[in-house]
Amino acid sequence: MDAWKYIQWENLFDVDLAIQATPYILQGLGTTLWMSVVSMAIGLVLGLVTAMGRMSGNPIFHLPARAYISVIRGTPLLVQLFILYFGLPVIGITLTPTLAGLIGLSLNVGGYSAETIRGSLLSIPKGQWEAAQSLNMTYWQTMRRIIIPQATRVALPSLANTFLSLVKDTSLLAMITVNEMFYLAKIVGGQRFDYMTPYILVAVFYWIICTFLSYVQGKLEQRYGRHVA
Repeated sequence: MDAWKYIQWENLFDVDLAIQATPYILQGLGTTLWMSVVSMAIGLVLGLVTAMGRMSGNPIFHLPARAYISVIRGTPLLVQLFILYFGLPVIGITLTPTLAGLIGLSLNVGGYSAETIRGSLLSIPKGQWEAAQSLNMTYWQTMRRIIIPQATRVALPSLANTFLSLVKDTSLLAMITVNEMFYLAKIVGGQRFDYMTPYILVAVFYWIICTFLSYVQGKLEQRYGRHVA
């Protein structure tokens, strides 16, 4: 217990610095949000295409889909970002920090959401397919009008959690110099020789964002599940 006496609690959080740094750090909020939304949208498209390939009986589609999912889920996101930003220039491909981050986040979301989407599609009873066939619907009509709407309700909680993780994962973009919130917090810490205050401050910002998104997620689940017994 004596060790507690040596902790410098007065250096834990500088209120004056937090007030001064808030407008500067929030300049990265727009980057954090738009990259999260765009990456999620692209990732969902990739996830749907990959899930369809994963469910296909044709090896031409099945094997690349499995390989993509395996690589994305088996390697850290930070490593993927470093390969895109620092590795590709070795072979003559140079990406801006923003583009590298966008590609990395999108590919990562696509790999993880693919299994979620595949599971939700497989959860729909075969009777739904048979009913659609009896109405002479094509495969894509069945998917668009019957299967995907029902699968959306099943996949929503997992996909919402993926989006929450994505918002927090944007902080990794600071490692490739994208001007998002955490990168700006690092700059403040370096300038004022106080990293604790801006890091706590940016953590609070992420917490507020994710709390709001969790609230929206709950409302969406209520809406999509209102007809479910």
